[in-house]
Amino acid sequence: MILFGRNELMSSRLRGSEEALATLAWESLKGRARPHMLVGGLGMGFTLRAALAALPADAEITVGELVPKIVEWARGPLAHLFRDSLDDPRVEIAVRDVWELIAGSRATYDAILLDVDNGPDGLIHAANDRLYGDQGLRAAHAALRPGGVLAIWSAYPDKAFTERVRRAGFRVEEVKVRATGGRKGAHHVIWMAMRR
Repeated sequence: MILFGRNELMSSRLRGSEEALATLAWESLKGRARPHMLVGGLGMGFTLRAALAALPADAEITVGELVPKIVEWARGPLAHLFRDSLDDPRVEIAVRDVWELIAGSRATYDAILLDVDNGPDGLIHAANDRLYGDQGLRAAHAALRPGGVLAIWSAYPDKAFTERVRRAGFRVEEVKVRATGGRKGAHHVIWMAMRR
């Protein structure tokens, strides 16, 4: 378990929704040659491992991770969770704010997956608000290739955020998924936003 103060950020017991973030995004893009996926937030590696399992051999996956300690843990005490995913030739780890990777790109990614906070409100890092605000959503739209997908993980639903995503030019669906990946337990939310 990784905590921020008393808030649980992530746990190896609840990984189903993090895996679904990658698999749902890829299902909407299947058949694309040489897909490039940007994953915002390394976490415990569940999204990355699910992406590697789903994506073809010619894929490219860039992971933006703001906190160097997370990458250090991935190669140290959490290596058993990551297995060999960090050494896969399809993976590039960028130790920097995912905002920089998005804002500096134009029609670069087929998919952008964001799991950098507990939802569209910056609980952990106040600067995360810029990812989920109008400016950030427009930047993500511009960074996607035509027909690309922006997938956003959240611990809770937010109707106002769904409308904000729609106003940024996306066709959006709010998908409920089980945190455990099974049939029981709490739900999390993944916004599937397709670039029109």
